[in-house]
Amino acid sequence: LPISLEIKKSTMMTCCSKVICGGCYHSNEVRIFEEKLKSTCPFCRHPAPTSEEENEENIMKRVELNDPAATLQMSIRHNKAGDYDDAFRYANK
Repeated sequence: LPISLEIKKSTMMTCCSKVICGGCYHSNEVRIFEEKLKSTCPFCRHPAPTSEEENEENIMKRVELNDPAATLQMSIRHNKAGDYDDAFRYANK
């Protein structure tokens, strides 16, 4: 199945910068709940972040590795926050 290009219908996993559709993400969450497993990424099995700070750390690790999806995500976050200088810096990295 093709992954939806609409950002509201997909989720970026911050640990590995993979994009997963909302339905597949939900299906994985249901499996984790039903089998009483710890929440992990469906791609890399890295433990899910437990706070926004941990989420931010994961993205910054990917940015430091020059991951294009992570740098784009940081650019979008800074743009939404009104920090256009940093948004431009990340977009042109």
